[in-house]
Amino acid sequence: MYAIMTVTGADSTGIIAAVTTAIAEKNVNVVDVSQTLMSGFFTMILRVEFDEKETTIADLQTHMAPVAEATGQAIRLQSEAIFTAMHEV
Repeated sequence: MYAIMTVTGADSTGIIAAVTTAIAEKNVNVVDVSQTLMSGFFTMILRVEFDEKETTIADLQTHMAPVAEATGQAIRLQSEAIFTAMHEV
């Protein structure tokens, strides 16, 4: 399954490391990533791939909650199919 993960919040050291370490723990692969900083505000969008038999989006979101809290970020996940449908014109 493919999913889109968004990470947003105030910039600080270690955000990318914390997020990618946590998703690797769930055997989630980063297929594509975009990251930027704007006036101290951090934004990252990841396209990730994982086996739905091993983990679900809900399980992954729960796994990411402590990372979000520790880094001060908002971390959200959604199915790529839903993300794409929501953003088509």
